Amino acid sequence: MLRKIVSDDQARRRLKRKLKGHQKDATETAVQMGQQADDNIERLLIRRFGRLAAVRRFVFLWSLLFVLLFFSTLFQMRGLSKYYQALEPVPGGLYNEGVIGTFTNADPLYATGTADTAISHLIFSGLFKYDDNNKLTGDLALSWQAGTSSSQYIVKLRHGVKWQDGMPFTADDVVFTYKTIQNIEAQSSLYSSWQGITVSKVDNYTVRFDLPNPLSAFPYSLTNGIVPQHLLRNIQAEDLRSASFNTQPVGTGPFVWKYVNVSGDNLSDRQQRISLAAYKDYHFGKPKLDGFNLVTFSDDQHLTEAFEKKQLNAMSGLESLPTALVGDDSVHVYVTPLTSAVMTFFNNSRPVFADAKVRQALVSGVDRSSISQLGSYPVQVVNSPLLKSQLGYDPAITQLPFNEDYANQLLDQAGWTRGAGGVRYKDGQPLSFTLVTQDTAEYSRVASFLQSQWQKLGVKVSVQYYSGSDLQTQVISSHGYDALLYGISLGVDPDVFAYWDSSQASLTSQGHLNLSEYKSSTADQALEFGRTRSDPNLRAIKYQAFLTSWKNDAPALAMYQPNFIYITRGPVYNYERKAANTPEDRFYNVNEWMIRQKRQNVR
Repeated sequence: MLRKIVSDDQARRRLKRKLKGHQKDATETAVQMGQQADDNIERLLIRRFGRLAAVRRFVFLWSLLFVLLFFSTLFQMRGLSKYYQALEPVPGGLYNEGVIGTFTNADPLYATGTADTAISHLIFSGLFKYDDNNKLTGDLALSWQAGTSSSQYIVKLRHGVKWQDGMPFTADDVVFTYKTIQNIEAQSSLYSSWQGITVSKVDNYTVRFDLPNPLSAFPYSLTNGIVPQHLLRNIQAEDLRSASFNTQPVGTGPFVWKYVNVSGDNLSDRQQRISLAAYKDYHFGKPKLDGFNLVTFSDDQHLTEAFEKKQLNAMSGLESLPTALVGDDSVHVYVTPLTSAVMTFFNNSRPVFADAKVRQALVSGVDRSSISQLGSYPVQVVNSPLLKSQLGYDPAITQLPFNEDYANQLLDQAGWTRGAGGVRYKDGQPLSFTLVTQDTAEYSRVASFLQSQWQKLGVKVSVQYYSGSDLQTQVISSHGYDALLYGISLGVDPDVFAYWDSSQASLTSQGHLNLSEYKSSTADQALEFGRTRSDPNLRAIKYQAFLTSWKNDAPALAMYQPNFIYITRGPVYNYERKAANTPEDRFYNVNEWMIRQKRQNVR
C-alpha cells in the first residue's frame, strides 16, 4: 500500500515537471514568436517609414519628368505644325455687311436702291448671272440657244429647284415674272425693257422668248430675279408694289428671309438690320455662311464708326478706305473695275456745243492720264464709247488724244479768241458753260480737274453739285444741263444703242438715255446693224462706222471706268471678282464665301 502511494506521488511529480516543461517551452515559443513578429514589423513596416520620403521624391521626380516631356512634345508639335498644318477657311459664322441707304422692298421687280438690290440678290435667283470673270453663266437656267429665227431664244431651266417654301420652280414662274413686268399697272422699273417681247412656256422646264426684232444682246437681259407665281398670282397688278411679299419675300436664292430690325432715335443714326439665314436646299448647295445680315446706315460716318467698332465684317459703297483705317493690317480692300464709263456729256442741243470744233477742243484739251490717279486707287482710262474689254472696241478709232496746242488751234478756227483774263470770246459772248455732277468726293475731284484743264484753254466753267436723287429727278430726267459729269453702265455686250442713237435723245423716248442728245444718221445705222447681227466678227465690223462718227463728232469726253470698293475685316475667302457690271454682282458666289479659319493637316 505504502509502495503504491509513493509510486502515485512520483507520477504526479513527473507529470507536474512535464507540464512545467511544456509551459516553459510554450512561454519561450510565445516569446520567440513575439520577438519574431516585432522583428517583422520593424523590418517590413517601421523601417520603410524612413524610406517614404525617398519614395515620394522618386514619384515626384518621375511625374515632373513626364509633365516636362508632355509639354515639350506639345510645344514641339506647335512649332512644327506649320510644316504639316495650315490655317484653312471653314464653313460657319454670321456675316454682317454695312451699306448706306434704306431698305424698302426686296422684290426684284421693284428693287432699285442699294439696300433693296442687295437683299434682292441674296434671296432671289435670275435665269443667268455673271461669274467672277464677268462671263454670263446659268443660274436657274441651264442654257440658251437661238430659235428658228434670229429674234427667238429658247431657255432650258434647271430641274429640282425649290422655292424657299418648298414649292417646285417651273417655267410658269418665269412666264409669270416677265408678263408681270410687261403689265404697266404693275409699275415695275423693268417695264420699258420688255415691251413687245412675247414670253411663252414650251414645257415645265423650257421657255421661249420671241422678240419684235433681232437683238444679239438679249440673253444679257435675263439676269433679273424671278418671283413665285403661286404666291403672287392672286394679287392685283396695281397692288404688287405694296404687297406684304416685298418685305417677307420667298425666293430661290442662297439666303432665306428672317426679319428686319430698326434702331435709332432719329434719321441720322437710324439703322436697319435685315437678317437672312442660309437656305439649306439652295440649288448650288447650302451656303458656307450660317447667315447674312445687311445693316443700313444714313451716311459714311456712321457706317465707318460701326466698322471700326468691329460690328461689321464688311462695308460696301465707299469711294475709298477711310483715313482712320489706313495702316490697319486686319483690313482688306477689294478693288473691282466696273463695266461702266464716267464721261462728260456735252448737251449738243445747247448753243455753246453746237460747233463740233468746240467739242473736239474740250476733248483734246484734257490730260486723261492724270484723271486715272486722282482717286485713292488707279482707274482704267476710257477713250471710246466702248470699253477695251468689249467686242467691237478698236484701238485705232478712239477719241482725240491730249494735245493742248491742237485744242487751242481748234478754238481759234471756231472763231473763239482770247480776251481779258485769258477767257475766249465770240460775238461779244464768253466761252462758258456750267458743268453739273453729283456731290461726292470722287466727282468733285474730277470736276475741279476738268475746270482747271479747260481754264487753260480760255474756257470759263462753273460747277454745280447735286445729291444723287436730286440729280436724277431735277436734272437728268429733263436734260437740264450744259454739260453733265456722270457714269453710265455699259455691261459686257457692246450694244450702246440707248446712249447714242438719235431716237433716244428725245425726252419722249423710252429711256431718253442719250445724255448728249447726239444725232447722227451714220451712227444710228451702225448701232442698229451692230445690235441685230449674231456673228461676232460681223458685229465688230458694223460698229467701226459708229466709232468713227463718235470720234469726229465728239459728243462727249470719255474718261475712266469707276471702281467698286469692298472693304472687309479680314479676308473673305472665295471673293475673287475681277470685273463687275453692278455692285450687286459681288454676290455671284456668296454661297461659297467663308470668314472662319481652322488649322488643317496639309495634304
